[in-house]
Amino acid sequence: MSTTDPERAAASTDSEPSALPEQLAEVIEEFAELEERQKLEMLLEFSRELPELPERYAGSYDQMEEVVECQSPLFLTVEYDDDAGTAELFFAAPPEAPTTRGFAAILHEGLSGLSYEQILGVPDDLSERLGLARAITPLRLRGMTAMLGRIKRNIRAHLAGTAPGQAG
Repeated sequence: MSTTDPERAAASTDSEPSALPEQLAEVIEEFAELEERQKLEMLLEFSRELPELPERYAGSYDQMEEVVECQSPLFLTVEYDDDAGTAELFFAAPPEAPTTRGFAAILHEGLSGLSYEQILGVPDDLSERLGLARAITPLRLRGMTAMLGRIKRNIRAHLAGTAPGQAG
């Protein structure tokens, strides 16, 4: 049963079973069909597809949140459309950090523009579902998990009406 009640969405836990959003399921399916070397190539392909930041964020990361768990500098921000109940995701990572950019591009393609509930329902083991554990170091995979966690935390904080650092 789907709900648009912000309090229920904010109270949602990561352990609740949920279906993957269609765009994200398609990305995971694409990765599942590939061998290890091809998965790395696809990740690099995604890194080249990360959209540029909108002008309002270009050159100024002070309005964005750094994900310090990533090995390379990565900044993200979430913009909310409360009328539609959706979130737009924006990421910044240097071109010389293709793994980080690739993960950010996957999250952008798979989640940006979706409802708060859909994003909060994405399983925390997303990086494992991509099947990159043998191709990418655990530290880098942890960076992707941290990106998703940050996005979810920010949405929960928004729904609760608190600053991201105050949300649980």
